Amino acid sequence: MKLIGIDIGTTTISGIVMEHNIGNNAELIEAKTIANDSFLPTANDWEKIQDAEQIIKKAKDLLDYFLDQYPEVKRIGLTGQMHGILYVDKAGRCVSPLYTWQDGRGSLPEDNGISLVEEIQQKCQVKAASGYGMVTHIYNLRHHLISDVAVSFCTIMDYFGMYLTGRKRALIHASNAAGFGFFDGYHMCFMKEELGKIGIQEKWLPEVCGAMQELGTYRNRIVTTAIGDNQASFLGAVGNENGTLLVNIGTGGQISVLSDQYFAEDGIDARPFLDGKYLLVGASLCGGKAYALLEEFFRKFVKQVTGQEKSLYGVLENMARKGKETNASRSKSRKLKVTTTFNGTRVNPETGGSITNLFADNFTPEAFTYGVLEGMALELYQMYQIIRTGTYIQVTRMIGSGNGLRKNPVLCEIIEEIFGIKLILAEYDEEAATGAAISSTLLKSIERAK
Repeated sequence: MKLIGIDIGTTTISGIVMEHNIGNNAELIEAKTIANDSFLPTANDWEKIQDAEQIIKKAKDLLDYFLDQYPEVKRIGLTGQMHGILYVDKAGRCVSPLYTWQDGRGSLPEDNGISLVEEIQQKCQVKAASGYGMVTHIYNLRHHLISDVAVSFCTIMDYFGMYLTGRKRALIHASNAAGFGFFDGYHMCFMKEELGKIGIQEKWLPEVCGAMQELGTYRNRIVTTAIGDNQASFLGAVGNENGTLLVNIGTGGQISVLSDQYFAEDGIDARPFLDGKYLLVGASLCGGKAYALLEEFFRKFVKQVTGQEKSLYGVLENMARKGKETNASRSKSRKLKVTTTFNGTRVNPETGGSITNLFADNFTPEAFTYGVLEGMALELYQMYQIIRTGTYIQVTRMIGSGNGLRKNPVLCEIIEEIFGIKLILAEYDEEAATGAAISSTLLKSIERAK
């Protein structure tokens, strides 16, 4: 059976066509990625919003291309950037921009002198980061930023499913609902009592399902509920396999492992998966962006000296290799240490990064480059240790995904050394789109749009 998977990311929109047969044998037929250059200009540095209608047009054009090329496709699966929200009216039409996961309004000081994120923690004992949909919604309500005709909200991929099938109300898989915050992953429902403490009425909440369901059809093909991009990436790279750790490094960084038990700790999320299982996830806010910041730093310096500006990732790879070799010969007390929490952490957004253990012999570009890569890996490893200690999960395989790993062999080697497990890169580049396609085969029941 031929399937299509669409992944609406923050900077790109990707799609794949695959042949998926009994026994989960899969063959990728075609993959295509286009730019998602839809950020809207704004006067506020903290505001990160995108043109939702432009995104939908791009995603539809990509989907139509695949359907024209492969008319035998039977099902369409969806995924995309989590946490962010857009508003819809009673007819199911979008009436706002997409407030993305990068949006910072939840961290702004309010009239009471503290941020909304801090207030939520104090009043509700709920930890939710700025950029989480429910935090954005609370801020927007307080500041009268919501259209008078809006009746609910959903993710961009949920709205795409509504748009394709003509559905008037969003039906959101628990994997996306959990990304909004204020979601009880153990009981698979929103924390209505806690939301009431902060002034949110139940009428705003979208409908949630725990299993894959049919939204309706588009061009006579079944469209299924969208799942979170983290869950989709795991499904596309690992499948439904226990004992495998997925390490993803792109703009951010994540580790994920499948669990039959619910386990949540500071810095570790238990995210709803499929078939009643959970993904235990540790996520760094900077991740691969730490390396991008380093490249930008060197690029600006080179431009000042030469007047030329070009990518320096190739140069950085060579310096990282030399830094790795030199670092191996240094004693532990003489090794430069870089903490790459340059955007804070989910537990403490105000935590900054650091560079320590500087000596004359390691004050070099090579040592800095290697130190940043090692810092990225160590931040994820510390999260892995929390999971391992709390659950006794035994990991025997480790799969890597994301361009931060695919394009950086030195980082792959560092992760292997720190985790003590061989790293195997995922078979397909577009893991999330692949997982979205596979998810469309996992229907538990049929619920047609009305």
